[in-house]
Amino acid sequence: MKRFISYIGVSLTMWSGAALAQTTEVLVHYPMPGFFKNVMDQISTEYMKTHPEVKIKFTSPSPTYEDGLQLMLRQAGTAEMPDVSFIGLNRLRVLAERNIGVDLTPFTKADTKLAQDGFSDRLLGLARFNGRQVGLAFATSNPIFYYNADLVRKAGGNPDNPPKSWDEVFALSSKIEALGDGVKGMQFRWQGDDWMFSALLFGHGGTMLSADEKRVAFDGPEGLAAFKLVDRMVKDGKMSPMTSDAALQSFYAGKLGMFFWTTGGLRGTINGVGDKFTLRTTAMPVINAEKGRLPTGGNAAVMFTTDPKKQKAVYDFIRFASGAYGASVVVPGTGYVPNNELAPKDAKYLGNFYKENPLFRAGLNQMNMMIPWYSFPGNNGVKVTQTIVDNLAQVVEQKVTPDAALKSAAQEVQRLLPR
Repeated sequence: MKRFISYIGVSLTMWSGAALAQTTEVLVHYPMPGFFKNVMDQISTEYMKTHPEVKIKFTSPSPTYEDGLQLMLRQAGTAEMPDVSFIGLNRLRVLAERNIGVDLTPFTKADTKLAQDGFSDRLLGLARFNGRQVGLAFATSNPIFYYNADLVRKAGGNPDNPPKSWDEVFALSSKIEALGDGVKGMQFRWQGDDWMFSALLFGHGGTMLSADEKRVAFDGPEGLAAFKLVDRMVKDGKMSPMTSDAALQSFYAGKLGMFFWTTGGLRGTINGVGDKFTLRTTAMPVINAEKGRLPTGGNAAVMFTTDPKKQKAVYDFIRFASGAYGASVVVPGTGYVPNNELAPKDAKYLGNFYKENPLFRAGLNQMNMMIPWYSFPGNNGVKVTQTIVDNLAQVVEQKVTPDAALKSAAQEVQRLLPR
């Protein structure tokens, strides 16, 4: 009997060891845990339920997209490199130009069910550069218009009919500012990166660089109009210099009437506002109805592992995360818009969500206007972005004219472009 029990024990030990040997461990890195920790945990847990042969493990997240990119560049080719990372859409080009990461084109071409599962070519294109499928878009966003319905009403506006042009925004902002008691009319989140400036430039129908990418193009009429619009936000809309965090906290506290920033912050804003006032969202004010577009923020899942067995598991995981189920977690958990066309149509995912949660519709309704967040060529992309932000700051602080700020930004960016 002892011999029999011993035999079973040895057999179970051998079976357990074989099972563990068959487990594929996938190491995942992602940025901005305040936005993504909960959704990453939920998606990975659900994935492992149906894929017990795969174990998802997370490395320490990076605070920003820029930090995440720099970490991947430092770890490239080392043992510390994760199997997959979620990289900001405007920095995918850096990886592509340096040939860092695995081209997913062979995977997507062999995947015959991509289209029926909601991965349209337009959405795949968000993470494609020069024919290289750098990754799969995971979380995508566009800028929207948040407003305090109580302050709008108190200032004589109609919360059910919010401003649809910047002239109307500035007029209402002045009225809200006049309420006193420390109340501010508006804030436009211009700080940090060039994304919200892109919203104004693209909204006028402009582009960052010429078609051959050899010269600055944002110094034309569209760019000047964008800089002048920021100037009007200060002069006509009474916008004061403020950090984005300070503006957000002011909005949470009911001391800011209108706030323009990413739909990706919607869930956090809902939680921050609580029941202090009635929160509303709507589309960005229209600038050019025919040519106007909006930049696509967010990130894409990029594969780094060169192990064929891991590559299969990684592609399967990022496809799941970027698919309809992933969207059904990311959208309610953050406010990002779905980067999968099946998710908002199917009741199993988000089909009923938008009917029941009107605050989330603003971003969804602008998806037809989304174009890629421009990624500058060469090694100075971060410096280029900071140059634009620094010159916008000069306008917001009323230290220089829009014309002078634009000229300064264009000259410096031109100097930073590859020669």
